[in-house]
Amino acid sequence: MLIRSNDSALVVVDMQERLVPAMQAPARTIKNARLLLRAARLTGVPALLTEQYPQGLGHTIPEIANEAEGVQVMPKIHFSCMEDEDFAAAFHGLGRSQVVLSGMEAHICVVQTAASMVEAGYQVFVVSDATASRTMESERACLQRLNAAGVGVVTTEMVIYEWLGKAGTPAFKEMLALVK
Repeated sequence: MLIRSNDSALVVVDMQERLVPAMQAPARTIKNARLLLRAARLTGVPALLTEQYPQGLGHTIPEIANEAEGVQVMPKIHFSCMEDEDFAAAFHGLGRSQVVLSGMEAHICVVQTAASMVEAGYQVFVVSDATASRTMESERACLQRLNAAGVGVVTTEMVIYEWLGKAGTPAFKEMLALVK
């Protein structure tokens, strides 16, 4: 199935000041999460950001926060975003049937959020190159588990080009310049 801009929402999970430096390949994850946020804005895909226990882990890193201007940031303490009532209400309120997930940590908050969303009947896609853990082993195990559970494991460019749907538009031209 295709990831369609009219059906999907983007959720960027816990890309926070004290968490990002501990991740494998944080620069790749930051770059791709920023591309997803830009593509979401250009294609009309609503987005939400989360922050796990911001008092301890800090707030969303500036690189992501600056790209996500106007996007609602949801603080939480549950590992699964969907277990947090405020997040769940905000997400359900978007009225979308698909979700594109990126963020940190893959094997904790991303996997639990994805599993909860599958249980709730959503089509879930986890962006492998915009998601990270502290160890590659944990990241690989997360993606294998999600794939086995029917979650689409995709890349940033897959999401962007599926949201765009066609070439020649102003959004396509802007994104093409960014992904080259």
